[in-house]
Amino acid sequence: MTRRHTLRSAVISALLFALAGCATQASAPAPQQTPAKPAAPATSVPGTPALPEPHERKALPEARAAFVRDTAAQYGIDPAYIESVLDRAEIRDSIIAAMSRPAEAKPWRDYRPIFITQSRIDGGRAFLAEHRAQLDRAQAQYGVPAEVIVSIIGVETNFGKNTGSYPVLDALYTLAFAYPRTGDPAKADRENRREAFFRGELGQLFALGKETGLDITTLKGSYAGAMGWGQFMPSSYREFAVDGNGDGKRDLFNNLDDVFASIANYFAKKGGWVRGGPVTVRANATVDAKPIDPENLDPVYSMDDLAARGFRPLTPVSPGQTATVVKLDGVDGQEYWFGFRNYYAITRYNISKHYAMAVFQLSELIAGRANEPVAATAAVVVPPSP
Repeated sequence: MTRRHTLRSAVISALLFALAGCATQASAPAPQQTPAKPAAPATSVPGTPALPEPHERKALPEARAAFVRDTAAQYGIDPAYIESVLDRAEIRDSIIAAMSRPAEAKPWRDYRPIFITQSRIDGGRAFLAEHRAQLDRAQAQYGVPAEVIVSIIGVETNFGKNTGSYPVLDALYTLAFAYPRTGDPAKADRENRREAFFRGELGQLFALGKETGLDITTLKGSYAGAMGWGQFMPSSYREFAVDGNGDGKRDLFNNLDDVFASIANYFAKKGGWVRGGPVTVRANATVDAKPIDPENLDPVYSMDDLAARGFRPLTPVSPGQTATVVKLDGVDGQEYWFGFRNYYAITRYNISKHYAMAVFQLSELIAGRANEPVAATAAVVVPPSP
């Protein structure tokens, strides 16, 4: 079901105010936090900046007029053209509903089976073999292993089989002007920031069309507005997409050389990927271990710091490494992992510890370094250190 934006202003205004009715300002989230992205296929939001300041929610006609004015000024685009494109946009209930139930909210024991399947492992191995030469070039240039690039594509779009069927324009228009509200005052500030973020991405979409010549009214993607084989948002497309084969274009829809190089470039520039560095290893926890609360994905703790907290790696870690503790609710109980800089890099693609672990485990299986189908085991708990 859709609602044309050309409905009478009073009707749309009533809808928007109803969505916002119970929302009140709450304390701001951590500065590095970004919108939680729905789980793939075709639902990730890579390359997103920190959430902007929340805007004052206004009725659609007023909010839209401000958007047209600001976007035209920021990107040098004719406001009449922006209006003509927005006239073709729709606010979709299906997008609002999908954004309200991201898979990242699931516990690890339920999230993991979505992506770690035998068919996806086999598909990844076949895809890696088919495109080995192109992937090796991207790996050599950016230092990101080919299997990690393949795993991202597998998690995001099932190796290109599901790049999304929503008009990108509709997805961003819906979330920019009718982002779903829970009515929970504690969530109001973040929901306002998320709407502001998607309004910014809608503006970025117009800039992308101007720079690339893409017809933004025809682009298809996820319900979050992510596009192509790697599911890049407009801002990340503009900032991190690269020309992988030297043809002068950056095509993330049809050119796999560009797709591979762009994903690797994203990890290197946005995530700070360390060539040859570890991603994650399993860890022991003592019965009196002091977890990191709230969980911090930034790997700022030395091995000595983590040992003092009651955590030790199950496999040797090279000297000088820093990490954080990742706790997961596995099938057989809690699991503890050390997340290193490259684990953190994966979370820059999607700020979710579950997403990063799924990408890592699938990549290990695709590379043949793990047993199929990677049995999840409970945490190893040992007595406290003397």
